Amino acid sequence: MKYSFALAGLAALATASDVHDLTKDTFEPFVKEHGLVLAEFFAPWCGHCKALAPEYEEAATSLKDKEIALAKVDCTAEQDLCQEYGIEGYPTMKVFRGPSNVSPYAGARKAQAIVSYMTKQSMPSVSLLQNKDSLEEFKTADKVVLVGFFGKDDKSSNATFGEVADKLRDNFLFGATSDEALAKAEGVSQPAIVLYKAFDEGKNTFEEGFTEESIAEFAKVASTPLIGEVGPETYAGYMAAGIPLAYIFAETPEEREKLSKTLKPVAEKQKGKINFATIDAKAFGQHGGNLNLEVGNWPAFAIQDTQKSQKFPYPTQGSEKELSAKNIGKFVDEYVAGKVEPSVKSEPIPEKQEGPTTIVVAKNYQDIVMDDNKDVLVEFYAPWCGHCKALAPKYDDLASKFKPFSDKVTIAKVDATMNDVPEEIAGFPTIKLFKAGAKDSPVEYSGSRTVEDLANFVRDNGSNHVDISGADGEKTEGVETDNMPRQAPAATEGVKEKVAKAAEKIKDAAIDEDEPHDEL
Repeated sequence: MKYSFALAGLAALATASDVHDLTKDTFEPFVKEHGLVLAEFFAPWCGHCKALAPEYEEAATSLKDKEIALAKVDCTAEQDLCQEYGIEGYPTMKVFRGPSNVSPYAGARKAQAIVSYMTKQSMPSVSLLQNKDSLEEFKTADKVVLVGFFGKDDKSSNATFGEVADKLRDNFLFGATSDEALAKAEGVSQPAIVLYKAFDEGKNTFEEGFTEESIAEFAKVASTPLIGEVGPETYAGYMAAGIPLAYIFAETPEEREKLSKTLKPVAEKQKGKINFATIDAKAFGQHGGNLNLEVGNWPAFAIQDTQKSQKFPYPTQGSEKELSAKNIGKFVDEYVAGKVEPSVKSEPIPEKQEGPTTIVVAKNYQDIVMDDNKDVLVEFYAPWCGHCKALAPKYDDLASKFKPFSDKVTIAKVDATMNDVPEEIAGFPTIKLFKAGAKDSPVEYSGSRTVEDLANFVRDNGSNHVDISGADGEKTEGVETDNMPRQAPAATEGVKEKVAKAAEKIKDAAIDEDEPHDEL
């Protein structure tokens, strides 16, 4: 009997969790009791949720001592609760400071990223540092922290710094001190901002032009490693940086380190203009194909214009194939000067549009999608995507119903793995409406994938407001997108919401299930 009790005790320990299971009855009391809660809304059948589970558990254990609670809600059992908080897909993560103060989680789905993000959320936007000990502790509180050294009477700089901290608190930890002796010990004169980091030169100093824009730009540039590493936790940040990204593909850590040292002078010359990063060609080599490189021909180099979705692969043929500082430096200089043409991958233009759905490729994208007289609904899909395959017959049915209105509406689709498209696609299928007269502002569809709902979306959001009747289809339980091809890794309401969505889709199947589009 004692042995049985011992086994039961071990089993209980083995299944113990620091993640709190909540229901409709326990949710509100729990978030009222805890000052800060991260809640995951999930479904047991969701593959992305299963991939998140061990990371979420690890984060919960790490944050327990900081009194930051992690909870989860099974939306298949608690439908009313999930509907109350507007849950449309799984997993959805939200930060609660009480039942009515709710914001979207805007970090990556990795334990370290969750811990870092929630630690920032638990602190004031600017922490006051009173002495040398508190400063030294704060310096290492995260990989990147910013400390303002301002005089007691410098209200202007303090206020501006605080405003930047309020806006960027999800990205960085901010601290401030008015102690002149501390500033002197750090080798700066008030006013100054020092960004401390656990990489490269260790810190950077900002001492003039204290505007919100200049401080934010300083933080963005100084916090980015000279040559970083592209992966699930970093991809979204690179995509949101607003400048091109240069990839260095190599198969081993030793080769990536060697190439980093070789290309460091090139990266230093272009700092703030182009981000440089290595990428594991064994784990994420397929992404080389997305950049129009020859997969398997490593090492390799390519530049991606993240704003225009253009790719510039370094030529792998000829005598200058070697990734030397001289060769890559010349290529990058020519790119910056606008002398390198983007590489465009496209399937052949169909000789005839045979099915109800119009087939788009890169070479006819401009002619079809950008036709300013028509509302054009485009599905960006991947041939291997299970969700795309399930949608196909409904999408064809939708196209058939709109055929009588072909002068006003086009229902189209494009294989985004075989064609370069000028849109950021973070998962499959992605459906966007390019409405007549507003082609530069496509509207992304996020509803149920039914003929009726898609038709209503075209009617309500299109410029031509074409209405069809008799559309039908069954509702889906939740919205879940497939990821980019195996081995490929992937920027608030407003910008934060975009970052959150991107961050959720950057994990490759080899390490996580959320992938980016033809980025990572």
